[in-house]
Amino acid sequence: MKIEGKEYRTIWFENNTVKIIDQTKLPHKFLIKDLKTVKDSINAIKTMEVRGAPLIGATAAYGMVLAIIENNDQSFLKTSARELINSRPTAINLKWAVDRMMNKLSGLNSDKILEIALNEAQLICKEDISFCENIGINGLKVIEEIYNKKKDTVNILTHCNAGWLATIDWGTATSPIYHAHKKGIPVHVWADETRPRNQGANLTSYELNEEGIKNTIIADNTGGILMQRGDVDMCIVGTDRTLANGDVCNKVGTYLKALAAHDNNIPFYVALPSSTIDWNTKNYKDIPIEERNSEELSHIEGLDENGNIKKVKIYPKKSKAMNLAFDVTPAKYISGLITEKGICEASEKGLKNLFK
Repeated sequence: MKIEGKEYRTIWFENNTVKIIDQTKLPHKFLIKDLKTVKDSINAIKTMEVRGAPLIGATAAYGMVLAIIENNDQSFLKTSARELINSRPTAINLKWAVDRMMNKLSGLNSDKILEIALNEAQLICKEDISFCENIGINGLKVIEEIYNKKKDTVNILTHCNAGWLATIDWGTATSPIYHAHKKGIPVHVWADETRPRNQGANLTSYELNEEGIKNTIIADNTGGILMQRGDVDMCIVGTDRTLANGDVCNKVGTYLKALAAHDNNIPFYVALPSSTIDWNTKNYKDIPIEERNSEELSHIEGLDENGNIKKVKIYPKKSKAMNLAFDVTPAKYISGLITEKGICEASEKGLKNLFK
């Protein structure tokens, strides 16, 4: 997709270096950062210079390429793989991508190991672009159906950033929106601010602006009253881990949006590539929910009057904070799962009918 009229992808490989868009600097500064070692990749994932389940997976895949450039010894690769997987525990794409890379590389002593690793990492990225584009084509049908009935702007609420900045291109939740916009269907997006890191305000609104799509940033707790007023036609969110039973683990606050949508009879869809499905887990209690540094809550960044990025403390000195990064939305509150293969019921049967 575009930034200031120029086409970009979120990650690419160039001259033995992985290039990323540093998303901690957006929307105030656009910066391309170089990753030259596997430790750089791990740090980029941990600090959320890259974020979003598909992009984390791609970064980890390229991290294995960088590990080979450093030292292609099998013990070093295994250690690197383990450290990459542990860098963020909740998003299943991370482990999926590293396991896929190791399946190609384990026990391989060929002098072509770097070429094989790079080809696999690039294939993971290529597949993600295709998956996300197809998610958009399939999800477009839902938006079209609403528009054909309403004959007016379709108002869509989304939470966090499941846009192209969270993938390689197109995004998951945003892909149907981009496809609708390109087809001439008038859409407007309610972008939840998404505290504490404000991915909805800083990233979703930013990328929608760049594509010329109307959007409005709202406080996280505003969605309910907008639904009561009839100002939301549908919700689309992404997911960091989709369980085999159709439950969805996504950015904290997603569950509350699903409850509000259910209470107001508003369709609530989840968009995901198959790489986000955890076929081995059926109980949400088995998901490791990441708890991040409480400073993300107690402090906030923004531009000062001189255009400099500043971080300020907004909590009382003696106050404690808990910063859980994800919650789980039960399948019963989900209208459908929008995947690269089609839309299915949020259930084990629905997923298996599409993928197995």
